Amino acid sequence: MEQTYQYAWIIPFLPLPVPMLIGVGLLLFPTATKSLRRMWAFQSILLLSIVMIFSMNLSIQQINSSSVYQYVWSWIINNDLSLEFGYLIDPLTSIMSILITTVGILVLIYSDNYMSHDHGYLRFFAYMSFFSTSMLGLVTSSNLIQIYIFWELVGVCSYLLIGFWFTRPVAAKACQKAFVTNRVGDFGLLLGILGFYWITGSFEFRDLFQIFNNLISNNEVNFVFVTLCAVLLFAGAIAKSAQFPLHVWLPDAMEGPTPISALIHAATMVAAGIFLVARLMPLFIVIPHIMNFISLIGIITVFLGATLALAQKDIKRGLAYSTMSQLGYMMLALGMGSYRSALFHLITHAYSKALLFLGSGSVIHSMETLVGYCPKKSQNMVLMGGLTKHIPITKNSFLLGTLSLCGIPPLACFWSKDEILNDSWLYSPSFAIIAWSTAGLTAFYMCRIYLLTFEGHLNVHFQNYSGKRNTPLYSISLWGKEGSKISNKNFRLGTLLKMKKNGRPSFFSNKVYKMDENVRNLIQPFLSIPNFGNTKTSLYPYESDNTMLFPILILILFTLFVGFLGIPFNQDVDILTKWLTPSINLLHKNSNNSIDWYEFCNDAVFSVSIASFGIFIAFFLYKPVYSSFQNLDLINSFVKMGPKRNFSDKIKNAIYDWSYNRGYIDAFYGTFLTVGMRKLAEFTHFFDRRIIDGIPNGVGLMSFFVAEVIKSVGGGRISSYLFFYFSYVSIFLLIYYFLNF
Repeated sequence: MEQTYQYAWIIPFLPLPVPMLIGVGLLLFPTATKSLRRMWAFQSILLLSIVMIFSMNLSIQQINSSSVYQYVWSWIINNDLSLEFGYLIDPLTSIMSILITTVGILVLIYSDNYMSHDHGYLRFFAYMSFFSTSMLGLVTSSNLIQIYIFWELVGVCSYLLIGFWFTRPVAAKACQKAFVTNRVGDFGLLLGILGFYWITGSFEFRDLFQIFNNLISNNEVNFVFVTLCAVLLFAGAIAKSAQFPLHVWLPDAMEGPTPISALIHAATMVAAGIFLVARLMPLFIVIPHIMNFISLIGIITVFLGATLALAQKDIKRGLAYSTMSQLGYMMLALGMGSYRSALFHLITHAYSKALLFLGSGSVIHSMETLVGYCPKKSQNMVLMGGLTKHIPITKNSFLLGTLSLCGIPPLACFWSKDEILNDSWLYSPSFAIIAWSTAGLTAFYMCRIYLLTFEGHLNVHFQNYSGKRNTPLYSISLWGKEGSKISNKNFRLGTLLKMKKNGRPSFFSNKVYKMDENVRNLIQPFLSIPNFGNTKTSLYPYESDNTMLFPILILILFTLFVGFLGIPFNQDVDILTKWLTPSINLLHKNSNNSIDWYEFCNDAVFSVSIASFGIFIAFFLYKPVYSSFQNLDLINSFVKMGPKRNFSDKIKNAIYDWSYNRGYIDAFYGTFLTVGMRKLAEFTHFFDRRIIDGIPNGVGLMSFFVAEVIKSVGGGRISSYLFFYFSYVSIFLLIYYFLNF
């Protein structure tokens, strides 16, 4: 068994050859590399599958033996500084490794179809493989410096993937916003790491925890300074996991490809902040007030994310705010000391939200393939509806993910969220009220997303797509500028159908199919299986291909059954508790989690009732009115009642505006931070040029003018010099006499 642990270093480095070889190949042999582009996708999936199998093997050993293994070797040795590089294999590492690899493999398979028509196909898989390496390196790190290195690499990958379509100004701004926002938290993380090194003299987790606990027990530390360092460490988690107030980057990050949203911004990278807090829990738990601060940030994020999701029209932004709210639940649980429930919800939410994002990608893919459909509309739920009979597999999978996130049993998120809600009553009744009410809001906005997207009837949406009207055809490519118009005269649907029929690319082909400029073609991928999904070409949406549906179907299984791993029937069969036993013991927690089923059923009835109430309200408000553009006015009239408004209508309008405008937080940052920083920079520039540089420049200029004047006065006659000399002396003597008189 120990020999298996010794080879655990391959976990982060096994996916690394793919981006390296792609980069070298594109530099030295671009034609050959592009011709084998699908081979690189196969290698990415294969290597990540090997990492998944290895991680599962380690996890099984840990469940059986409850062991923790650490291996380090010297990196930098100095008289005053010693840095080590190594890896730590414990239950937390195993959970994160399995989560990263399983979701990563499914997203890579999904991306083969989703990105198959994109010019950046190879670049996409290179970024994805490098992200997998960075994320796996982060979760296996054995010290804070190593975590910080991989933490920054993960941020770089996020920047590259959010701005993958960098020719679009919106995507370019989104990746810059994410990068700058995360740098704020990362700077705090670096300061916190240095602060604890100054206190303990070590970066290694095992030594750091032991030394710090001894200092705390002997009262040999300054608690104000320690608390400040802990808050700075937590700042990194706030930014990476999109917690208030550094959450503003996550909704804009949806400008990247949808597979990125499923992997990075739902299941892995945003969970890095939760991982960091869980890893440092033995440090935080002995510091006064820091746990309360973590739970406070968590509960604020829970409620804020849910309220901001209520009125979003973009399907991916709505899911992004949902992710933000659920991450708040995890942070709340960690702040309450509910280590097990936080990690349990991390697992269940990752699979359910990945299912929802991949389902939304399937919807977007179907909407973008419509003839004459503008890409700006492909994510707008208000312009969807009636997709049930056209994409039934996507619809049913999205419904299961929605019900799971709502907390409907026996789906995955019900079991984990119910634990957090029950623990909140023991921690703080006020926090519990907010958490339970947010559970109802979650059910409302998730059901709203589902209803607006899939239910109703196709009517006004597609009445102009028959080609009978002379309407402009917009570019529907995933690459290039949005809104580029192509005349209907230059486009023939017959050409599109012919390409659909005969244009299947081969495995070793680098041919890029184009329609006019950058219109996306509808050819099938090389793995297409007949009769698996609806592949009929039509002016209406059709089901995605098998390489996109297969990961969705696998995630359905996770959503249905992964929650049963954490059901504490008794001590012998509670797999999750046995899995986390070393970490729970490290936190001085009792690992006996036998359940009182009578109490559990009472709590479950209450939580399901709240979720059902939210679903009922959503059906009541959106079921009768979402099937046409004319009826959409009725939806808006629910919150905006026209010129005559009573007090309740104004409240509804205020809630709608608050949610749709992101709580005005982005506007606040833009006004007071962005504009303020620019004004400060302008003032600093003025002060530097006019004051700092102005004084020596003024002295030099004054000397120049004085010298010029003296030069013009000088004539070379000694009598004139003596006259001026005695005149100046006489004037100074007179002044001196009158001042002393």
